[in-house]
Amino acid sequence: MAKKNGSILYKCTECGYSQPRWLGRCPECGNWNTLEECIIDSQAVSPAGRGSATVEKVKPVPLSSIQAKDNSRYMTGIEEFDRVLGGGATKRSATLIGGEPGIGKSTLLLQTAASVAKGFGKNGKVLYVSGEESATQIKERADRLGLDTSGIQLLCTMRLEDVNDALDTINPLFVIIDSIQTIYSASMGLVPGTVNQLKYCTNEFISWVKERDAVLIMTAHVTKDGTIAGPKSVEHMVDTVISFERNSEDVRFLHAQKNRFGSVDELGIFTMSEKGLSPVMDPASLFVVQRAEKQPAGVVCTAVFEGSRVFLVEIQALTVPAKSSISRVYSEKIDSGRVSRVAAVLEKRCGIRLSDQDIYINVAGGVRLSESSIDAALAAALYSARADVPVSVGTAVIGELSLAGEIRPVSKQKQRVKTARNLGFPHVYTPENDTESVQVTSIKALIKEIFR
Repeated sequence: MAKKNGSILYKCTECGYSQPRWLGRCPECGNWNTLEECIIDSQAVSPAGRGSATVEKVKPVPLSSIQAKDNSRYMTGIEEFDRVLGGGATKRSATLIGGEPGIGKSTLLLQTAASVAKGFGKNGKVLYVSGEESATQIKERADRLGLDTSGIQLLCTMRLEDVNDALDTINPLFVIIDSIQTIYSASMGLVPGTVNQLKYCTNEFISWVKERDAVLIMTAHVTKDGTIAGPKSVEHMVDTVISFERNSEDVRFLHAQKNRFGSVDELGIFTMSEKGLSPVMDPASLFVVQRAEKQPAGVVCTAVFEGSRVFLVEIQALTVPAKSSISRVYSEKIDSGRVSRVAAVLEKRCGIRLSDQDIYINVAGGVRLSESSIDAALAAALYSARADVPVSVGTAVIGELSLAGEIRPVSKQKQRVKTARNLGFPHVYTPENDTESVQVTSIKALIKEIFR
């Protein structure tokens, strides 16, 4: 006899076992006092108790009575990935990773699965679901990377119902979906990737994870503009959104656009080789170009913070006469509005004409810069390019530029100066008085000090 809506079930919070009356001990997993009261709701969108959906009967509790868990994360074993996640993958969380085709999303997640499975032991607590590749292709990649796959359960399917069955059977602690756009449910149609399919399938996976101490990581396709394809609501549903990018070389950048459990300022850096993705452990000088010849005009270095680490980056500027009556700014790695503002301050405060020039800005290594601390270095690079006078080797500039031409202090200046000095930059210009740097408080003073 079918149970009616509103009927009560008692479900184990550890293993998901359910029955019509309460017991002190779960018959399935043997844990005590884990059966919680649930209500049957056939209209609910929940993977629990599939066939007749059961949802937990939610009751308000005092916030002060909730105990925070100390051991609330799983370490992936890949330090740069853990850094971007905020110190590891949080239990009962969902993460969405987006990146262009061929950038290495599947490689990263396969390496992560192997590392996590090694920590869990050979008990099959890692489930890798692939809707894009066959089992043979994934195994060949794992062998090429030299990975131990003995603790990974592999499921190659596009049907949501197959994944749900595997989740209930295996009850994994770490779930990888590659990719969410390939998964479809027959109840939502037979075409994967539609708005309804994405929202429904994502909600199913998140609902399952939230009820257990498990972690969900999904990959996603991106549009030609680099944004994650599909409805924006999918990004709102997950806890963490991570972007996977690359420069023109074999360097990959991993950074969070949204993170409910950590900072979005951390940057993970990898190099791609035939052995897979390798973390770059000391990237402080990775973006500084080493030249055998004289440094060209328009090149200035600065120190930036990405999360908890300092990087030395090289800003490159080029100015050429405008090809039309309207000058333009070409800048991908630094916001073009910032470039225009710095150029206007230079023209007003230093008397160098830039309004009739087309301005090209680049950052060596392909890293994106958004800190205000790069303003002074950007101004020096523009002046150097326009005057065609190179800055001396070993020069670094740190500071924020105001519209009045003042160079203002920035946060954590001592760490920036120390990193620059340790990397062989004897001439460091900052707005604060420091024994390790030269103090400059205005853009005019900076230009006089650097170019004499």
